[in-house]
Amino acid sequence: MHDFLLKMLAYVMKAGHFASSSTMVRLLLWFMIMVVLTMLVMVFFYACPDHTSTSALKALQFFQTCATFLIPPFIVAYLFSERPLAWLGWRQPAVGREAVMATVLIVVAMPGINLLGYWNSQLSLPDCLAPLEAFLQRQEEAAAALTERFLNVRGMGALAINIVVMALLPAFAEELSFRGVLNNMFAPRPHLAIWLTAIIFSAIHMQFYGFVPRMLLGALFGYMLLWTGSLWIPILMHAINNGIAVAFYYIAYQQNIDPNTMDIIGSGDTLWLGILSLVLTAVNIYLFRRSRTMNNASSRIS
Repeated sequence: MHDFLLKMLAYVMKAGHFASSSTMVRLLLWFMIMVVLTMLVMVFFYACPDHTSTSALKALQFFQTCATFLIPPFIVAYLFSERPLAWLGWRQPAVGREAVMATVLIVVAMPGINLLGYWNSQLSLPDCLAPLEAFLQRQEEAAAALTERFLNVRGMGALAINIVVMALLPAFAEELSFRGVLNNMFAPRPHLAIWLTAIIFSAIHMQFYGFVPRMLLGALFGYMLLWTGSLWIPILMHAINNGIAVAFYYIAYQQNIDPNTMDIIGSGDTLWLGILSLVLTAVNIYLFRRSRTMNNASSRIS
C-alpha cells in the first residue's frame, strides 16, 4: 500500500502533469495549495506564546507571504508545464535599457498614483451600503495603523528588514503569483488576463480606498510583462514602488516629518504635479511600447 501511494504521488507530481487541464482545475489546484500552506503558517504562528509584538507580526507577514504567494507559483508551474521557470517568465532576463525605462516610468508615475488614490478616497457608497462602507473604513484604518507600526523603526538594520519584508519579498512573490501564474491561466486572452488579474490583485489587498490606483498599477505591470516577456520587469517596478515608500517613511520618522507627506504629493497644493505625472506616465508608456515594437520589427527583419 505504501509503495502504491508513493507511485501515485510520483505520477501526480510529474512535471507538466496538469498541462492539459482546464483553467478551472488549475485555479482550484492553485487555490488549494495556497490555502493549505497559509493555514499551516497560521497554526504554527498562533501556537507561539508571543504573537502580538511588532517583530512577531513582521515574521508572520514574511512567512505568510512565502506560503501564500512565493511557494505556490513554483509548485503549480511545475505541475502545469515541463518548463516551469519559462512558463512563469522567469528565464527571460530584463534587458538593461528596458529596466532603465521601467524604473523611470514607475518613479514618474508616483505623484499620479497619489492623485488617483486621492480621487478614489473621495468615493462613497450609497446609503443602503453604509454598514459595508463603515467596515471598509475600519479595515483601512487598521491596515494604516499596522503599516505605521511596521514602518516606524530606528537603525539601518531595522530598515533593511523592512525593505526585505515590505518591499522586495512582496514584489517578488506577488508578481510570481499574479503576473506569473494568474496571467498564464488566461493566456489565450491577454488583455482580459491582465485586467482580471489587476482587479484581483487590488481586491486581495482589502483596501477599498486605494482600489483604483492599485488596479491600474497591476494592469501596468501586466502589460509590461506582455510587452517584454520578462517577469523581472514588473518585479523591478513593484520593488521600486514599495522600496521608495519604505525608505521615505524611514527618513520621515528620523527627521520628525509627517510620513503622510509622500502620499499627498500630486494632490492638494501639488495637484499640478499629479496631473503632469499622469501625462508623462502616458507618454512614457507610449515610448516604451513603441521601443518594444521597433525592437521586435528589427528582430524579425534580421
